[in-house]
Amino acid sequence: MSRLRTRTRPPVTLALPALLAVAFLLLPLIGILTRTQWGELGAHLTSPGVVTALRLSLLVSLWALGLSLLLGVPLAWLLARVEFRGKAFVRSLVLLPMVLPPTVGGVALLLGFGRRGLLGPWLEDTFGVTLPFHTSGAVVAATFVAMPFLVISLEGALGGLKQSYEETAASLGASPVRVFFTVTMPMVAPGLIAGAALTWARALGEFGATITFAGNLPGTTQTLPLQVYLLLQDRPEAATSVSLLLLAIAMGVLIALRGRWTGTPVAAKDPGAAKAAEPEAPATAAGAEVPAPADGGRWPLHAEVTGFTELTLDAAPGTTIAVVGENGAGKTTLLRALLGLTPRARAALRLGDTDVTALPPHQRQVAWVPQDGALFPHLSALANTAYGLRARRVPRAEARREAQLWLDRLGVGHLAQRRPGQLSGGQAQRVALARALAARPRLLLLDEPLAALDQTTRARVRHTLRGHLSGFGGVCLIVTHDPVEAVSLADRVLVLADGRTLQDAPPAEVTRHPRSPWVARMLGRNAWPGTASADGLVLAGGSRLVVAETLPEGAQALAIIAPEAVSLHRDRPGGSPRNVWPGTVREVTAAGSRLRVLIGSAEAPDLVAEITPEAAAELGVADGAPVWTSVKATEITLVPL
Repeated sequence: MSRLRTRTRPPVTLALPALLAVAFLLLPLIGILTRTQWGELGAHLTSPGVVTALRLSLLVSLWALGLSLLLGVPLAWLLARVEFRGKAFVRSLVLLPMVLPPTVGGVALLLGFGRRGLLGPWLEDTFGVTLPFHTSGAVVAATFVAMPFLVISLEGALGGLKQSYEETAASLGASPVRVFFTVTMPMVAPGLIAGAALTWARALGEFGATITFAGNLPGTTQTLPLQVYLLLQDRPEAATSVSLLLLAIAMGVLIALRGRWTGTPVAAKDPGAAKAAEPEAPATAAGAEVPAPADGGRWPLHAEVTGFTELTLDAAPGTTIAVVGENGAGKTTLLRALLGLTPRARAALRLGDTDVTALPPHQRQVAWVPQDGALFPHLSALANTAYGLRARRVPRAEARREAQLWLDRLGVGHLAQRRPGQLSGGQAQRVALARALAARPRLLLLDEPLAALDQTTRARVRHTLRGHLSGFGGVCLIVTHDPVEAVSLADRVLVLADGRTLQDAPPAEVTRHPRSPWVARMLGRNAWPGTASADGLVLAGGSRLVVAETLPEGAQALAIIAPEAVSLHRDRPGGSPRNVWPGTVREVTAAGSRLRVLIGSAEAPDLVAEITPEAAAELGVADGAPVWTSVKATEITLVPL
């Protein structure tokens, strides 16, 4: 069923002035159309003077477009990507020709580049170049007034382009120039095309600056707008015909752009909507053999990170470290510091025997997979995967062959020719993972690489990734919020809090003795901080927890309670439990074949219990139901803080 749109009826006080504005803009155009002598149109446009002026206008406008591209593209990139003092002033200079009267612009050009101007004498004495009253002067005048359109359009497109694409390309080994031409420019092509079209149209119609700076010499500086000015004095009918030609060109450019003045970066379609229902091909870890890195080395990691995140990290070759912590703990900052992509933190980084601290990102051989994958939308899955190899100057055929092997290994080889916009979220994430692995890195950084995958696909890809990491000669850091990933993939778990190391231990140790309430909850356990006393643990709210372990009085500790150790009752229980509280059911969620019940109480912190559906039915567990909770003292583990 189609969705009916609500039509808003504009108030008369707004509609009437708007219609008058449209009529005001439209009437002069209608005047040209009605006063054109259509029978004489061909003769007017093919007269020698008009043809010569048209050729000169095309020559001048195309040269102006070329100069604008040569100078304006770097300027737009500088304004969009680099912070520097005086940036607002430079942007104002760019906009100035758009608001400056054209004749004033011509006078300014004359005083700057004329024979008596600031630079004119030097140009004439050194190069023999005289700009005024020369075709080159017309080009300079047209460039001066038209280039701002290109800079503004392209800067807007660059501002809308996520930098994660360029950063990912750099991490794959692409130099800044290669990134600019293979990633940035293709992705902002709509903005570049829109700016180029507007620049050319504006240069084609330039009049005031040209006649003031370059003069009005037939065949030399007399462009088509100047020809209209001359014809209007002697042959107004011919002037109308030529004006119609310029009007048609301008309208053609605007219609072709369809209102997209600033352009938009190429963006992938919603990956969740494209091919989402397509069955996944099985990922086979034992598939085709992927070539080993060319140097086949072993690269231990040593990093000293300072700034927002402060820590020292050492790891042997083949070590996989899961980085966990709350939002804002510094996980992504750590990865970006290792990549050399953030001013918030700096990493003194050594990979193997090589100190890469002073190297730019594209020379560090540190590959990463950002949270969104950052697949280049203008490249196929195969070209995306081969990008890092090509950036390292691997021959095209070899790079594509190795990329295909990686795609096959991750179960997406049949999608090699598809663009990212044609992939589901899970497929796109596997392609991004294949691209990072194919780049032959010495350090691999994965920022929640499996978050977009469904549970079944995640298990398969996790198995494949574990198989690769077991033979990886470098170190891998995986940022994750999934306890299964942390336990099954990692040799160590690095827990961050406020940019500092809270715990760095094997997964089994972190699971048994988590030092962070957040990590304990991530692992599915209850975690209550408190202060040790003679008879147990004093919690933050003043209540007491009876425990079997003893700690020095006054010591800070974390009480860890497994959900399955929490018992629920309809009435106050008797017997051995010494920790008993009344509470209310706040939430019931499924956890596999069991139910997790969140209980709130005025006498204790929130507590999660895990029970069977049968027990829940017997107890009448539902949102808002009153229950009693109990925990045995022997079921509580204390972790000193």
